Parts: sequence; C-alpha cells; structure tokens
Amino acid sequence: MVPSDRAYQKCINPSCGAEFDCAQVLFKCPRCGDPLDVRYNWDKIKLPQKLGDFAKRWVTRGSQLDFSGVWRFRELLDFCDDRYKVSVGEGQTLLQQNGALAKELGMNPASLFLQYEGLNPSGSFKDNGMTAAFSHAKMVGAVASACASTGNTSASMALYAHSCGLKATVFIGEGKIAFGKLSQSMDYGAHTIRVAGDFDDCMRQVQDVCTELNIYLVNSLNPFRLEGQKTIMLRIIEALGWQVPDWIIVPGGNLGNSSSFGKVFAELKEIGLIDRVPRLAVINAHGANTLTELVNDKGLKWNGGKVNDTIADDYFAHLDATGYRPDTIASAIEISRPVNLKKCLRALEVCNGVVLDVTDEEILDAKAQVGKYGLGCEPASAATIAGLKYLLANGTVDKDARVACILTGHLLKDPNATVNYHSKMAREFSNPPVQVENDLQKIIALMK
Repeated sequence: MVPSDRAYQKCINPSCGAEFDCAQVLFKCPRCGDPLDVRYNWDKIKLPQKLGDFAKRWVTRGSQLDFSGVWRFRELLDFCDDRYKVSVGEGQTLLQQNGALAKELGMNPASLFLQYEGLNPSGSFKDNGMTAAFSHAKMVGAVASACASTGNTSASMALYAHSCGLKATVFIGEGKIAFGKLSQSMDYGAHTIRVAGDFDDCMRQVQDVCTELNIYLVNSLNPFRLEGQKTIMLRIIEALGWQVPDWIIVPGGNLGNSSSFGKVFAELKEIGLIDRVPRLAVINAHGANTLTELVNDKGLKWNGGKVNDTIADDYFAHLDATGYRPDTIASAIEISRPVNLKKCLRALEVCNGVVLDVTDEEILDAKAQVGKYGLGCEPASAATIAGLKYLLANGTVDKDARVACILTGHLLKDPNATVNYHSKMAREFSNPPVQVENDLQKIIALMK
C-alpha cells in the first residue's frame, strides 16, 4: 500500500471535509454523500523541480511504468506503491497540430491541437483512468469489478480486469451502446447485463450492486480513476514543450475528464510546476445538456464549495417527473445525471470555464471535418470541434489562442454513425460512395 502520510481521500464538500485512508474502498463520502477526492501531502512526496524533469523517463521507457503515459508521471498520483501498479501500455497518444482544420475554422494554423486518445489500448481515454482504478483495486485486494457504461468504460474495464485477473461485469442500457464498443467488452470476457433503461438507470443499479456484493466500482465516481485521467493534461503540456495551452476543450458526459483536468491544474499551480491555468470549455450534446442548463440557465456554481444543492435537486426531480431520457448520436455523452457534476463545477471555477451544447448535426459535421484532416474519431469527440466553432464565432476564443481539443475515442468505436452520415445524410461534409456499372470505361469516367 502507500503510507497514509502521502495520500488520503477527502470529501469535496468543505462543510464536511471528512478524510479517509486510501485503503478504504469508497465511491462517495459515507458522511454526507458528496464525491471524494484523492489528496496528497506534497511535502512528503519527492516532486520534480520542474515538469520537464519527467522527460528523463523516456530514456528508461523499457520499464513498464516509465513507458506508460500515466505512470511516468506517478509522483503526481502517488496513492499506491509501484508493486500494485497495472499497465497495458496506456497513454501512447498523439497531440496533433492540425493546421488544415485550423485554417478551415478561421484560426491561426499553428494554434489548433488535437489530443487523440483513440490511440489507447482499448481505443479511448478511459484507459488513463482504468489503469489507476485497477492499481487501487489490486492494492485493496479486490476480486471483482463492475461498471455502468455507454460503451467505452465497459471496453476499458474488461481489458484491465482481464490483465489483473479480476471478474468484470458490465451494466448497459437497452439499445444504448454502439456495437464497436460492445464487441470489445464481450471479446475481453466481461459479463454483460442489459438493463431495461438508460445509462442513468444503470448507474443507479451498479452502485447498489457494488455496495451489496462488495464489488469494486470503476465508474468515474471512483476518485482513483480520475487520478489517471489527469495525465491527459500532463501529456498535452509535455507535447507543447512543457508549456500550458490557452484553452482545453472537452466533451461533457459524466464529467470525469473535465473534473480531473481542473483538479490537476489546481494541483500543478499549488506545487509551483505551472504559473498559470488554461481556460476550460465543456461541450455537451443538445440531447444531453444537463450541465448547460444547470450552469448557463439556472446559475449553478461551485461557489468555493458552497453549491446550491436545491438547484440541482429540483432539476433532477423535474427530469424524473417528466420521464426525460437523453437522446443523442454521441452515445458516449448521452447522460442526463452526471455523477461528477460538483467536481466539474469546481473545475469550471478553477479554469474560468464555459459550458455550451451542440446539435447532433453539428457534431457529425465536425466529425467529418476531423476525419477529412487525418484523425477519425467517435461522435462525442467531435463535440469539441463543434463547440469550438461557436466559441470562435462569439469571440470567446481568439483565433490566435493555443487550443487543445480532446478527441476521446477512436473512429471505429461507432462506425455506423460514420457510414450513415456519409451515405445517407447529404450534409455539407458528406462523402458518399458512388454506384457504377461493372464497366471499365464508366469506372474510368468517374475517376477523371
């Protein structure tokens, strides 16, 4: 395990502030019910003098932990000893400067960067968090794991559970998962349970099941999972020559990424490894726009930890009363009750963040543009580019600002969405196949 003087768990609610040992398996504060953070006593950890010192580990990348794009930054998530750490090669991702797409968006061609998390072993950003969650699972001696999922979480959990020898059970909503993702969890040996409901229903059920059966929960309610997701930001800074970008743009959904990004920037500023924090934009699908409505329409804020719970409680009660269910082509963010809402509110405060939502058509158009310029992605990923268009148009983001957009998942996670867009939708960026007779000259005529 890790000595308790280095890391511990703490309730994010300042009026509670309860603290717990890292050896305890908790996914919310047992005293007040709010989320937990993993916190560190930085004076007990041997930190680098500057972020660039982490580059030394490229020399020793023959070591499994130094090769990992998560664990090579392990001093910044020092909650367990190295002997418990799990890795399957996560974090070998690309920050692509995309001048062609930037130009099409009216930006300085040198300003736009796409962080492609689809290169992770299971094809999405989830591996960053899962390597941390399963390291904690090993530390506490867990024998079984479970999650609710719209697809990517289940694929990643099944992969890491297999590598650790843990049983894996996936809860998915009926008809609410792309086959590209479902095929992964099935292939990796997870036990898949279809619940008659949506992701939010699955999320409620899996929490109760894990509590009842003492199963290790790996959804982003798990504070250790979010520790791994912090490293996406560290790799962006690394790829930018250890410089912080001006903007980070990320899809919404369950809000684990945005929460972890705000946390790591606050930590890096606290310990003096960066001198400024970037701004954050969280982009939701219009058909799953809980965060947009709560923040922009109802004024919900972190407010230094004094969150007005009544605003959120009344909003969710209205969703229940009306039987609302989210509906978007971006299935990875098709979530109306994000479990990391409060942590995301904190991140928005830390990063002076903004929130907006975009339509499915705008998401698919942006997805086609991303694909045209070299990086195919799943629909939820493209919400970042769709949102960026709005932020550029209204002047929130300057055309010369250095912007990093998170592409959360691989193109083949949801190939049906891609094929349908190009072959059936007749949108501005559609690239449909052309039918031709089996005749050489007619084929040649088409190619001239």
